[in-house]
Order: sequence, then C-alpha cells, then structure tokens
Amino acid sequence: MRPTAPAIARAVIELHRRILPRLAPIVPIVKPQLAFFEQLGAPGIEAYEDLVRRARELGLLVIADAKRGDIGTTADAYARAFLGGVAFHGTDVSPPPADALTVQPYFGTDGVQPFLDACDRTGGGLFVLAKTSNPSASEIQDLPTGKRRVVDVVAEAIARWGEPRVASCGYSSVGAVVGATQPRDVQALRSLMPRAIFLLPGYGAQGGTADDVVGAFDARGRGALVVAARSVYFAYRRNDGSEVDDFESAVESAARAMTCEIQAALARAGKPCST
Repeated sequence: MRPTAPAIARAVIELHRRILPRLAPIVPIVKPQLAFFEQLGAPGIEAYEDLVRRARELGLLVIADAKRGDIGTTADAYARAFLGGVAFHGTDVSPPPADALTVQPYFGTDGVQPFLDACDRTGGGLFVLAKTSNPSASEIQDLPTGKRRVVDVVAEAIARWGEPRVASCGYSSVGAVVGATQPRDVQALRSLMPRAIFLLPGYGAQGGTADDVVGAFDARGRGALVVAARSVYFAYRRNDGSEVDDFESAVESAARAMTCEIQAALARAGKPCST
C-alpha cells in the first residue's frame, strides 16, 4: 500500500503521543517546526494541532517555529493563527494557540508590531530571528552598517521592542533566536539584549555544544532555552545505521543526557543549574 498524507499524519500523531509523556518530566518546552507539518497539507496541520493540545495537557509550553513575517492585516492574521484571537461574527474559532512564535524582522517595526500586539493581547511571546545557526548566516547577518553589523541593528531593535514588555522575572516576552553554533556572537549579543530570553537552535546535530551556549545564561543560570532536535528525535538510530527497539527510551535518554551536559557546563562556568 502506498503511503498517503493522512496516513503519515496519523503516524506523526501516534509518535508524539508516545514520546511527549516521556519528555514532559525532563523538558519544559517543545518547539514544533511547522514546515514538517505543512508539507502534509491539511492532515499535517491537524497533526500539529494535536501536538499542541497533547503538550498542553502534559504541562508543556509550545513554541511554534514558523518564522512568520509580513505587514498589516497579513501579519495580524499570522499572529492570530498561532497565538489566538481568530474570530468570525463574535465567535472565537482559533486553533489551539502556541505560547510563543518565531518571527523574522526583515519588514521592520511595522511588520513586527502586529505580533507584539498579539503578545500583549494573549500573554504570549515572540522569538525574533537575530543570529541563525546555518553556515551561510554571515552572508547577510554580518554585513557592516557603519560600525555595526546587520545582526547588531536587529539585536538593538529586539531590545527596544522588548523593553516595555519586561516582566517581574527580569526578562521580556520578546526573545531572540541566536544560533548555538555561534558562541562568540552568543556572548556579544547577550550584552545588546540583556532582557531577551535566547532561543538557541543548533545544539547537537548541527555542532553546538553545552560550552557554546553558557554565555547566553545569566548568573542565575536563567535566560536561555537550548534547542535539540535531531540529536534527540532520532536518538534511536545507532552510529552503524541500525535502530534500537525501544525508541521512546532512546529519546528519553538523549533528552536527559542533554540536560546533564548543559548543567555541567553551567557548573563549570560558576552558574547555578536552574531547573
């Protein structure tokens, strides 16, 4: 029988229903990448919504990694789609909302403003792309603009957008995506965005290490979220190409190993392990 999009989506739903309970005691947040759901069409979107509901039931927060961006009503529609507030004739028809959304800042302030408004309305958060983890990120992000780089200008904008939204914990609801594969920039950008929570992709399979991300954490061991995707998700694959029988346990073990590595790196840096 040939696979179909609905059948694949059902398998994805079953996968997440099996591994999320194993991860919930270890990690606080899951970050579904929307592209992998959207490629399956409507069944994939249903699988994403099921993941959000299931994660919420388990007490996990959800960051929708959609990297959306636009202006005006289109940006507002994106924000409502992921953070809530879709209504027709007074009836709320919102899909299950995420707790935060990744967005890109290329349109400038008026492109980000609808997302900021949605955060203020729903209590959600944003993670704005600053320094990404891909190899060619420097082609644009490191271009000089006078004495500053493009990424520095973006970081200053993120700090400005977040300043009115700093909570009692000392951090803003407007965070920044900073690649774990860029350790020198992690430290430099932290000085430009002291109130932004850093979302750090690139740990594990892309080459980022625990020592690379320590500079994103404050003296209390807070202020950063380290992302591991393939190194945890595909932990059931052995180096020789074979697969373990109990994939749920392999995923759980990989997640525990990651947290231990980060805690050890924080301890070496003289920062408490915030759990």
